[in-house]
Amino acid sequence: MFEGLSHLGHAWLGFMNVTSIVFGLGGALTGIIVGCLPGLSATLCIALLTTMTIKLPTNDAILILICSYVGTLYGGSRTAILLNIPGTAANAASCADGHALALQGQAGRAIGIATSGAFTGTLFGVICLASFTPILAEVALSFGAYEFFWLALFGVAMSGTIVGDDPVKGWLMGALGLFVAQIGQEGLYAHDRFTFGWDQLSGGIALIPALVGSFGFAEVLTTLADPVERKLVELRDSVLPRFREVAQYWRTVFRSGVIGVLTGLMPGVGEDAGAWMSYAAAKATTREKEKFGKGSIDGLMAAETGDMASIPGHIIPCLALGIPGSAPSAVLMAAMIIHGVQPGPMMMITHPQFIYDVVAMTSMATISILIFGLFLVKPLLLVLRIKRTVLMPIIFLLCTVGAFAGASRLFDIYSMLVIGTGAFFLRRRGYQMAPFVLGLVLGGLLDKSLRRGLVLSDGNIAPFFTRPICMGFATVTIFVILLYVPAFKALVQKVTGAIGAQFKSMLPHKN
Repeated sequence: MFEGLSHLGHAWLGFMNVTSIVFGLGGALTGIIVGCLPGLSATLCIALLTTMTIKLPTNDAILILICSYVGTLYGGSRTAILLNIPGTAANAASCADGHALALQGQAGRAIGIATSGAFTGTLFGVICLASFTPILAEVALSFGAYEFFWLALFGVAMSGTIVGDDPVKGWLMGALGLFVAQIGQEGLYAHDRFTFGWDQLSGGIALIPALVGSFGFAEVLTTLADPVERKLVELRDSVLPRFREVAQYWRTVFRSGVIGVLTGLMPGVGEDAGAWMSYAAAKATTREKEKFGKGSIDGLMAAETGDMASIPGHIIPCLALGIPGSAPSAVLMAAMIIHGVQPGPMMMITHPQFIYDVVAMTSMATISILIFGLFLVKPLLLVLRIKRTVLMPIIFLLCTVGAFAGASRLFDIYSMLVIGTGAFFLRRRGYQMAPFVLGLVLGGLLDKSLRRGLVLSDGNIAPFFTRPICMGFATVTIFVILLYVPAFKALVQKVTGAIGAQFKSMLPHKN
């Protein structure tokens, strides 16, 4: 542990020069700006910057890419709070409570809380990774197809409790997301499914067009369908986070940081999964459940801490195992190879210092988003003063560009329009789109893991239930679903009440 911190200290000293600081701040600022534009992703940002930094020294180029990675995911919280449109997929969990606070005249407070959560989440991840890199890499390696199946299924099961008051509607939207994720060529044998002979569907429904359509275009239609002009909030609250308020939710920060790091360690599980799982955990343990979706500080803090803590988690298996944990980390790994650094198990032996150089880069990115996050709050809050007749066409244009920019396919624009129109009508019937996006995100992982597990076990389903981690995930998933059965819920309450009464009776009574 202390040896790792020593290596990190040496890495920090190596970046204490004007050139590295300018590159780090510039990369973070670029990422924040890209993150604020709906539909533009961290993957796209890193890919574009890779071509622009090809001639720079290795450490300087990787520093810019990592800072832009962190900055993009943080910047996406701005549009989530101010416009109810997540800048990246990882910020979708911040929409409900962040935007609700903005509509209540607390936009500055919401952004301050999001900045605090992003800073503490990334910092927590950096400390964990610098101290326990070998252990965390080993944990990631222990997960197989069976465990990933239950992880994805658990995420969909939690979709019923994430937003809204009707879990059935949440599960239905989660199941719809799972179905949409199956469209296109399946992952093992490239066989077309649900394409109906249409070649364009062979590539599936991309996440970015679905996300932009669900939250962006649907929001444009919802706003234009409202005959009453939305009242602009009075921007009178302080943009600086209150230390007492942040310290009050230290349990949420710690729990979300742990969840974010652990989800980051699992290849194929993106930053959005860390945000949603942290949000669901906060909702399950809070005493203010009625505030979730209506302006909960606890929920916003959990979402932003969870998604940002997953970034360092994604980088470690990428370096130590050569297995990228998410799309942005995959592009980042490709950039490392271009610059002559080969990620993989041998890096722990041949280039151990480079791992801590990357951790130091992430630390610099953490400080950068704190500086820019507080400095650029007031200019970004002016977005709320723009009239909807001016803002909505701009948002629609950004949604169209964002949907097209990922793969440069005109079909992605059509997908965005269709999904956005469907989301508009579903939202008017009380169905939330967050479970749909979660199901879409986890659909590919669930499908591939199930089929790989069946191939490995020769069609035997027993390993899905007999492996220790699988047993834990299966028990929790089934328990969460059964909690919404009235008879089972009453039984659980009766048992927990009896245990609590028995425990109180064992405590010494005061005279």
